[in-house]
Amino acid sequence: MARRPYSSTLGSLAHATVVVCTGPFTINYTNSSFEKPRLEINPHSWTKAANVIFLDQPAGSGFSYAKTPEAYITNDTLSTMHVYHFLRKWLVDHPKFLNNPFYLGSDSYGGIVVPMIVHEIFNGNELRGWPHINIKVQIKGYVLGNPLTNTSGDNNSKIPFAHRMGLLSDAIYRSTKENCRGEYVDVDPDNKLCLHNLQVVDKEDNYLYSYTWANRRDVREALHIREEFNEIEWVRCNETLRSPDDNKTLSYTHSVQSSVAYHRHLADNNCRALVYSGDRDMVVPYLGTLKWIETLNLLVVDDWRPWLVDEQVAGYTMKYSNHNYNLTFATVKGGGHTAPEYKPKECLSMLMRWLANDDL
Repeated sequence: MARRPYSSTLGSLAHATVVVCTGPFTINYTNSSFEKPRLEINPHSWTKAANVIFLDQPAGSGFSYAKTPEAYITNDTLSTMHVYHFLRKWLVDHPKFLNNPFYLGSDSYGGIVVPMIVHEIFNGNELRGWPHINIKVQIKGYVLGNPLTNTSGDNNSKIPFAHRMGLLSDAIYRSTKENCRGEYVDVDPDNKLCLHNLQVVDKEDNYLYSYTWANRRDVREALHIREEFNEIEWVRCNETLRSPDDNKTLSYTHSVQSSVAYHRHLADNNCRALVYSGDRDMVVPYLGTLKWIETLNLLVVDDWRPWLVDEQVAGYTMKYSNHNYNLTFATVKGGGHTAPEYKPKECLSMLMRWLANDDL
């Protein structure tokens, strides 16, 4: 495997889990307590493969903030433009990176906005604006992990996935499928049999350490967080973006329900894509991801096969193409939502091979 550190720039739309799993530091859970979490060097940091810009987006996520209440009000389309303008301004301030191959990456809900941002970058490149974001020259593209892409399709894939994983018996699955008629999200409230069948499973672990660490005063000072935000608690998921006040006014509107159309547009460009999913992810099951990839009608150039790390099966992969567009899909064996949290070594190996244009 050809390792080429710092030859590429990977822009990542990040939340806490992404940074802890792919950033240069991670939490040492063995030697940490909730009162005093300890950091350690992450041996599987994605910074070993590329220069990485971690961006908290939209304003209000992570330690990011806006100066007026109105500035927090946004949606998928506006968020896309904000990131695009940020990248242009960042490259003006750091011109030495202009010649680097540029990749944009995110996970989870980033599956909606990242294809929109990449599409906007291509549009901007055609207009020859300054700076020319280097995503259309050399090896370039986007990386999506456990991506929400088609809201309806991804959510409806949870029941079949749970059955395939042995979490639902054949009898319960058949009853649910029959009573819900394949629709497990927008269920008729009068369909009592369907509602009785549906179950939602969610699991959280280890995240309490990140709460304690991010709210420490010395951490905030090291990160140069503005003093006026000292009394504001850091949280992993800022629910105030959904309903910030008593009137339930939405700060963030989910204005795009599917980004599949943007993938179709990108398939007509000179572009590379890596889409990976933890094969134990119940939040965005890989079955839904495979389904929308199939709707792109790309040519299969490398059919379903295992990929290995240290001579062990790390997951399964397929490769698709459409002229100068290439899409690699990979599952990560034992990975949840998101895969690098559970399988950091395997995910770094996957990324490095893909950036080097090697087969997984």
